[in-house]
Amino acid sequence: MTIELAVAMPVLIVVAVIATNAITFFADCAVFDRVAHDAVRVHAASPAYGQGVDQSCALIEEMIGEAIAQPNVEVSVYRGATGFGFDQFTATIEFHPTLFGLGLRSEVFGIALPTLSHSTTYVVDGYKPGVVV
Repeated sequence: MTIELAVAMPVLIVVAVIATNAITFFADCAVFDRVAHDAVRVHAASPAYGQGVDQSCALIEEMIGEAIAQPNVEVSVYRGATGFGFDQFTATIEFHPTLFGLGLRSEVFGIALPTLSHSTTYVVDGYKPGVVV
């Protein structure tokens, strides 16, 4: 039994680390989707007077970062044009796995833990103050 335990324990630890990281990633994705939608709606659909697209992206990124606030998560936002004056905002979250939250690790017992990413895209017609249509 001792030998079986010694052989099975590393496998059980790796499975537990993967399961813990997967559940944490799914929870972060749920928060990310909700907050990203609200951030784009607030900061991109009706920007302040004189606020450029880069400032909108920075404000969206800041709002998402405050909502998640974990050291192993990186958020990025960029804008793309779709034509007809619409703005396409794509927000991406990158999740770096941890060893039960104790620190950043790239592998456990020789098993690589890859970075996970999730993106969401929103298209808005940004209000332009002073422009008459």
